Amino acid sequence: MVYNFAAGPAMLPIPVMQRVQEEFLNWKNMGISVIEISHRSKEFEALVDETDQLFRQVTGLPDNYEILYCHGGAQMQFSMVPMNLIHRKPGKKALYVETGNFAKIARVEAEKFGNIKVVATGVANNYASIPSLEGVELDEDASYLYLTSNNTLFGTRWDSFPDTGEIPLVVDATSEILGRRMDYSKFGVLFAGTQKNLGPSGLAMVVARKDLIGHALADCPKLMDYAVYQKEHSMANTPNTFAIYMIRLVLEWLRDIGGVDFIEQQNAAKAKLLYDYLDSTDFYRATALPGSRSHMNVCFHLPSEELLQTFVKEAEKQGLYALKGHRMVGGARASLYNAMPIEGVQALVNFMREFARTRG
Repeated sequence: MVYNFAAGPAMLPIPVMQRVQEEFLNWKNMGISVIEISHRSKEFEALVDETDQLFRQVTGLPDNYEILYCHGGAQMQFSMVPMNLIHRKPGKKALYVETGNFAKIARVEAEKFGNIKVVATGVANNYASIPSLEGVELDEDASYLYLTSNNTLFGTRWDSFPDTGEIPLVVDATSEILGRRMDYSKFGVLFAGTQKNLGPSGLAMVVARKDLIGHALADCPKLMDYAVYQKEHSMANTPNTFAIYMIRLVLEWLRDIGGVDFIEQQNAAKAKLLYDYLDSTDFYRATALPGSRSHMNVCFHLPSEELLQTFVKEAEKQGLYALKGHRMVGGARASLYNAMPIEGVQALVNFMREFARTRG
């Protein structure tokens, strides 16, 4: 058994992969594959409707939100968000919280379209914790406030989301969507690349409050305009149909095993198992500080770079795949997305304990 700890594209549920394999050449007894049918066919339209309904069912998404399937993955949203929202108010202002690399990239992109203010940052301690917004005065003229809910590189997350009042809260939830219960009514826009907890790479799922759609810049390209996706049910041109098909299967799997509440409990148990071991030894050092620790991406360091290289190689021989951390952070990283069973985390802890015993 190989346990895939990659940050993304990531491990997918085995029952979903098996279902894809079974249906790939003959979807719905049509005699052809799902990737061969028209995105405008009644069969595919029904598939998109089913995917929408399943997402609403497992998340409790309110009726006043649209579900959009947008091109370009999460990083395309770094541009689409300001292009669709920053023009809502005359000053073209937006507020950003920088808690890691992707939040910084999003801020840099947004600066091309308006006046951006960073209201909090975790750069002082190398993003080891989530900065507090307590006492920060938010500009009521801002079109939105942007944050990244879970930071894949540094292994931190927002345990709770700030109250932004009348300022719409925009959240990049790429690396933890469906991983815990969220109150979607708190968000103006929430988006996620599909390659971690939703399916394969290539798309972003965008959940947008309906009143925030229709404010795009005058020169916004057609396929960057949320209103176009809303009007055409994300079918203004051919989307990644295979990704939408797999999202539907993942949502069905999640519903059948107990939904978001069940998977949140599982994710908390997996993270606790690994963090408890990390905190019990001096051989490994967790990157994120308590109170800000991600349940999806656990980052940690070894005593030396030489030991890290040996650790990664030996782990892979034991079926523990892709544990090397991001080059910006170094160290190791274990991504514990929804599809990772607790047995995989236990196998990792067992390996880490033995590695420390023989190398410490």
